[in-house]
Amino acid sequence: MFGIDSSELALIALVALLVIGPKDLPKALRWLGQWVGKARAMSRHVRTGFDAMMREAELEEMQKMWAAQNEAIMKATAGTDYTLPQLPDPLATDDWMGTAAPAAPPPEPAAEPAAEAPAQATPPRKPRKPRAKKPAAPDPADPA
Repeated sequence: MFGIDSSELALIALVALLVIGPKDLPKALRWLGQWVGKARAMSRHVRTGFDAMMREAELEEMQKMWAAQNEAIMKATAGTDYTLPQLPDPLATDDWMGTAAPAAPPPEPAAEPAAEAPAQATPPRKPRKPRAKKPAAPDPADPA
C-alpha cells in the first residue's frame, strides 16, 4: 500500500488520533474516504477515456491495413473479367446441346364440369357428450 509498513500506518493513526481527537476522527475518516472515492472515480474515468482512444487508434490502423490489402487484391484481379458467359435460354431449348424444342400444341379447352366439387374442408366435429354430474356429498345432518 504505497510502500507504507504496518508500523508506519499505526504511527500515522496514533498521530491522527492525538491531533484530530477521538470525537472528530470518524468525521475526518469519512471525509477522507469520500475524497479517495472521488479520486478513484476520476482515475477510472481517465483510464476508460484512454482505453477508448487506444481502441479507436487500433481500429483506424486496422481499417488502413484492410484498405491497403483490398486495393492490392483489386489491382491483382483488375485484368480478369468476372461476368457470366451468355447462356442459352433453358425454356427455348429441349436439351443441353442447344437443339430447339418442338412447338407444343395449344392446350384444348376442357369440358365444363357439371358441378364443381366442394373444396376439401375439415370434417365437421362430433358433438361433445355432456359431462356427468358429480353426486352430491352426503349431508351429515341427513340420517339416511
